Amino acid sequence: MRTTFPGENGDFVLSDTNLTQKTPQNEPEPVKYPKLLKRRGVVLARIYRPCKGYPLYRLGWTVGGKRQLKGFPSYSAALTHGKELIKDLAKGSQAMLLTPGQAVDAMAALERLQTFYVATGRRVSLLGAVSQFCESAAKLNGHTLDQAVVSFLRTEAIVKRNGLTEAVDEFIAAEAEQARGANGRADYKLTVSGRDLQVSKYAYNRAIMLRRFAGTFPGTAVSELAKEHLDMFIRALAQAKSKSRNRRSISSAKSRNHHRAAIRQFLQWCVRKDYLSATHRLAEADSMRPELANNAEIQFYTPAELRKLLDASKDSMRAMIALSGLAGLRTAELLRLDWSDVWRVRGHIEVSAGKAKTRQRRLVQMVPALAAWLRQYRQFTNGKICSLHEVTWQQHFSDLCEKVKVPRKPNGLRHAFCTYHFARHGNENLTAQQAGNSPQMVHAHYKGLATKQEAEKWFAI
Repeated sequence: MRTTFPGENGDFVLSDTNLTQKTPQNEPEPVKYPKLLKRRGVVLARIYRPCKGYPLYRLGWTVGGKRQLKGFPSYSAALTHGKELIKDLAKGSQAMLLTPGQAVDAMAALERLQTFYVATGRRVSLLGAVSQFCESAAKLNGHTLDQAVVSFLRTEAIVKRNGLTEAVDEFIAAEAEQARGANGRADYKLTVSGRDLQVSKYAYNRAIMLRRFAGTFPGTAVSELAKEHLDMFIRALAQAKSKSRNRRSISSAKSRNHHRAAIRQFLQWCVRKDYLSATHRLAEADSMRPELANNAEIQFYTPAELRKLLDASKDSMRAMIALSGLAGLRTAELLRLDWSDVWRVRGHIEVSAGKAKTRQRRLVQMVPALAAWLRQYRQFTNGKICSLHEVTWQQHFSDLCEKVKVPRKPNGLRHAFCTYHFARHGNENLTAQQAGNSPQMVHAHYKGLATKQEAEKWFAI
């Protein structure tokens, strides 16, 4: 019976357009068509002879439920290919499903993946590459993968490697430049990379804390920091001992909180400089949680002790003690103060925003007792009230306390002003306005520490 190709091979994939242009060669011996090609008794392929409309020998087979057809110019070529084909089909190979065009694409893709491996050292399978592309493309809602990559690179910074010590020095220098640009205070000197920089007291203390942090982990890069490093550093602070009787112990909760704040500022700056990933999560370390501080008993001088200190002092030392005890100015604010600030506003001392700790201008009332103590300085109309550095002034004040046998009380003059002023007026808002802090601070730390009679004695000295 004659085989009719159009009807029998209607589902075939015609994959050999080039071969169809060639003239077929006859088989060397008579063959019964279709020629059945078997493997272990199972027909896996058939060879069809040329006919009208199909001038080549056709090899047909089925893989994965799809019929395939390939043309050959001679019977022997079709038979040779068919014998190799049925071996693969018997093994379950799916390679024969590929059309020549698909096979070319597959080989080109494999070559591209090999080039990627040589360039990056990352080996990716063809299936892995296609799967990753399909998953990503499905999430992009019509946008191309290239568009997504370009957008990602615009927002995702590449972390640069920089040593912790070098980054800390760079941060200190950068913050000093910014402070000068903002008309910031520069009362202290720091040496950074061989340069002397003038910085504020706050920046000076922050630099000390950050250098202490960097010195704990020499040779470590910023990008190598882990939560364990921060935990180790804070634990070491808790076990440290202060070497100076005039310096607050770095093992106190308040000091540890200051270190935490300095480290947070440094880490934020590192993110902006691309030294640290924005998703670093170092601030989530257990040791970075603030501790309850400022719970120590407030120490302040009595009226009798203030009288001894004023009587035993002279010159700028006496003016500093009077202004601190009877006007509540901070030591750092006093060291920035000019005599013109004392006399400019009648009956008040002007603390400008540039000289106040809070960067907010305030006028402090000059009580009669303070006016009496300052009368001897009326000839001074300008210039610094005290030209000493804060560390030097604190040492002189400690020597004075030792001389008159008055116990040295940290920040005792300002504490005394706040305590007695609140006791005298009973108004935390008024005391906070005069002292330059918050009503909550006044209420929490100075309430009930002195009587109104003691306050009257203080402000009558």
